[in-house]
Amino acid sequence: MTVESTIAKSVSEALKALYKVDVNPESIKPQATRKEFEGNFTVVVFPYLKISHKSPEETGKEIGEWLVKNDSSVSNFNVVKGFLNLVISPTYWTHVLNDMVKDSNYGFKSPSDESKLVMVEYSSPNTNKPLHLGHVRNNLLGYSLSKILEANGNKVVKTNIVNDRGIHICKSMLAWQKWGNGETPATTGKKGDHLIGDYYVEFDKHFKQEVKELIAAGMTQEEAEAASPLMLEAREMLRKWEAGDSEVRGLWKTMNSWVYDGFGETYKRLGVDFDKIYYESETYLEGKDLVLAGIDSGIMYRKEDGSVWADLTSDGLDHKLLLRSDGTSVYMTQDIGTAKLRYQDYPIDKMVYVVGNEQNYHFQVLSLILDKLGFAWGKDLVHFSYGMVELPEGKMKSREGTVVDADDLIDKMVASAKEASAERFADMPSEEAAEVARMVGLGALKYFLLKVDPKKNMLFNPKESIDFNGNTGPFLQYTYARIQSVTRRAGSFPKEVSEEVVPNEKETALIQRLSDFPNIVKEAGDNYSPALIANYCYDLAKEYNQFYHDYSILKEEDKKIKDFRLVLSEEVGVILKKAAGLLGMEMPERM
Repeated sequence: MTVESTIAKSVSEALKALYKVDVNPESIKPQATRKEFEGNFTVVVFPYLKISHKSPEETGKEIGEWLVKNDSSVSNFNVVKGFLNLVISPTYWTHVLNDMVKDSNYGFKSPSDESKLVMVEYSSPNTNKPLHLGHVRNNLLGYSLSKILEANGNKVVKTNIVNDRGIHICKSMLAWQKWGNGETPATTGKKGDHLIGDYYVEFDKHFKQEVKELIAAGMTQEEAEAASPLMLEAREMLRKWEAGDSEVRGLWKTMNSWVYDGFGETYKRLGVDFDKIYYESETYLEGKDLVLAGIDSGIMYRKEDGSVWADLTSDGLDHKLLLRSDGTSVYMTQDIGTAKLRYQDYPIDKMVYVVGNEQNYHFQVLSLILDKLGFAWGKDLVHFSYGMVELPEGKMKSREGTVVDADDLIDKMVASAKEASAERFADMPSEEAAEVARMVGLGALKYFLLKVDPKKNMLFNPKESIDFNGNTGPFLQYTYARIQSVTRRAGSFPKEVSEEVVPNEKETALIQRLSDFPNIVKEAGDNYSPALIANYCYDLAKEYNQFYHDYSILKEEDKKIKDFRLVLSEEVGVILKKAAGLLGMEMPERM
């Protein structure tokens, strides 16, 4: 039971004793007292004025006096208008610390037979280019969200849908056929996704040149793009692919296998993974079948040109195209087919799609259509909508080859961490120094991308993210390593503190911060917000460093106080590592 739950229970008992009314403790929400007031937790008394028939000040005073008299955890109180500020007994905080130390799963809920199964979809790459900075934010958000939902007691399936078909894939294939000279990842030494991405850029370069020449010959931009011989060849290749042409399908399988190998390396470096991967090439036909079946049931309708639509006007939206007049599918069709297969594979209670905010309308439509098609979780699907990530130089364009490649970004982050930490790593063996630099570089990247409210667009500044003194990943990692250094030097010490120790003000504040952890994990899960975890980590690390600066630990002469501070330090390290783990961050034992 958390401290807040204990207080809520006591306040409920106070209301029963004072005013003969039963109030559900779950409806009582103690909040941390604002710093300008004395106290640890604040209870708002305005809701109880109708039962007390007294002023806010009198009601607060009566409840406060009852708590001081009947609850040993409350040592004092003060009332500011309708706010009852409670001072928790310092000795009670010692008890709280001991309880959390004994609970190895503190802050997390274990799944049970009644736990909901939540599927989280993230990554969703195209097989015509390598992963870039935008994908990095998507992967880190999806993975972190999965860990947070697990920590809240859910069963979680991490899934990926790979966009492995379509005109964009044919562009890379055609460019490789024309200008590739048979080169492979093995012959070039390039990762497969990078090699294919180069040919996607190559296609665009030649296509633009053709369009330029056709415009010079008198065509409009639109006419030139439609008449481009290169684009016509790509569309013919797509037609052959959909017809099952063996040569085109063979090339497609070979080139996609190169890309998958490349993706796998990048995912491993990022520290993300998946429980199940779906492929658009295997799901889009399922979607077509569902859409066609929807015509018979009256959910969809067919226009005179043969195209199939859904009428969503009664739901406040418009008419949505689901199959083109030539029978080819759109993205919505693929998502419907994927949903069907997922529902067959798993008894999903909740589906979470991690996709950028430019697709907000798409997921409004998808939710309605899935609900109409009878998927139990359709109407309540969650679109985890997040903002775009940009660099100081501006937006990225994959066709022009101006994206920030994920592998290059990881390399640069690790190199920057190694450079920034050269003095810190001086006494480490080279292999250990390289491993710590990897952890720090990736920790900096992950924390910087996750500490921002996911709904907001953000500017990624690699240099700022490596700072060891700011609101950064390296600051958290350095704090953790500092704690490990302290406990190593201390040698053995008791894992339970004496109830005789009375924590000082800073120690009390630190224990209260630790006691917030279960609530923060729950709030992050309820709000789908890794940023709440990141900000909690920073506040905890900052609080600990202030304590470390103000009080001696290893040189403290009173053994009971020394042991208390060691146990407190160790628990801060435990919680910091747990919380950072929810962000996918690794914590080095020394730095």
